[in-house]
Amino acid sequence: MGRVRTTVWAAALGTVLAGVPAAAHAGQSAPQPPPPYRVADGARKVEGKPSTADAPLIEAGNTYEDTIGPGDRLYRLVLEQDGSDAYVSAVLRPPAGAKVSGSDGVEVELMTTAGRSCPESTGRATFGYDAVPLAAAGVRRGSEDGDCAPAGVYYAKVTRTSAKGSDQSPWPLELKVQREPGRGPGAPTTAPSGWPTGAPSLPGTEAVGRAGGTGFNDARALGAGVWRDELRPGQTRWYRVPLDWGQRLGLGAELSAAKKTKEFTSASGGLSVTLHSPFRSQVSGKAVSYDGVQAGVTLEKTPPVDYANRFSGDREIRPVSVAGWYYVAVTMGAKVADFTEDAVPVPLTLRLEVTGTPVKGPAYKEDPAAGGFGVAAGDRAAAREGLTAPEAAEAVGTRSLMRVVAGAGFGAGALLLAVLGGWVLLGRRGRPTSA
Repeated sequence: MGRVRTTVWAAALGTVLAGVPAAAHAGQSAPQPPPPYRVADGARKVEGKPSTADAPLIEAGNTYEDTIGPGDRLYRLVLEQDGSDAYVSAVLRPPAGAKVSGSDGVEVELMTTAGRSCPESTGRATFGYDAVPLAAAGVRRGSEDGDCAPAGVYYAKVTRTSAKGSDQSPWPLELKVQREPGRGPGAPTTAPSGWPTGAPSLPGTEAVGRAGGTGFNDARALGAGVWRDELRPGQTRWYRVPLDWGQRLGLGAELSAAKKTKEFTSASGGLSVTLHSPFRSQVSGKAVSYDGVQAGVTLEKTPPVDYANRFSGDREIRPVSVAGWYYVAVTMGAKVADFTEDAVPVPLTLRLEVTGTPVKGPAYKEDPAAGGFGVAAGDRAAAREGLTAPEAAEAVGTRSLMRVVAGAGFGAGALLLAVLGGWVLLGRRGRPTSA
């Protein structure tokens, strides 16, 4: 119980500190490096191979850790012919300050044993201005992809692209395999249309402190509202938002004034925002320059979460096809350190709009929650309380333990009363009857 209380107090302290103005940190002499990306709990070590002959097996429901230099790594999957979809995501994690170019990035491709790429299975992502965690996802459509519908062995090929003058050293790689169950008869095969597009109507209420995480695995849960955090040059903060079927997300991010050391300068890509789907594919993103005074990014509202979005030709609509946690990554460019005091964090404000009444989900053959899809009551509670996934899991475990303790206490009390009652009854029976 002591560990649980420590975690709760630490989460509360992080939330409070997220709302502290940057001026309160002015006394710090030297900046501490940002915390590293938190790897998924229970991630398994794996070693991808350059050839399919030795490709290691990766399975749905698991997360894996590997390293990758420029080039390809291959992994083996065994998929069923049950109409289910398989997603393989790769998160490339360069060291802070690594040299990258705009053409560097990561690609995930799913293919058959004949070397044929599954239709529309390849996901790509490239760096912007900074070496930050970068995610891409490949997909196998079990009911729509004729070449990839049969059961059997498939391969996931992860490729790291790197320009000649970029960092060539091996980097950590996180792989996650997710399975979305197949649907019953009558599932849609064409994309929907007709929803309005444009900028969201972002809220202007008072901000509440919420400290972001280091990546997908410890992203801080948020709901609709205004949230306050802080950033330093080269740092990325991660958040997650539950979106149910039929719901849309609009978001904006603002950087306030920094403590400047130079005037009349700015950093291209000083503020960037990226939105990812529940299977870690990029939905949308935008970057703007920052001059140390003010910068803001607003992303257009997503389409309503709809199963049929996966058939769209628009790459920003296609990933919004499953309900679940959507992830927001906000980065302050490392070049901002050239004209600001790195030791003094800059206030970050996030404004989130979630619209649309949740509707009934698709008629899946199985519960999609096992694959990480869907929104449950616990997810909504985590968003209200601002919990990361590890904190939410610990909270559930604590509540379960308390129920067991309470149940055991009730049972023990009832047993004690029964025993005492028996003693009293026996005592009465053993006494002589009084006149």
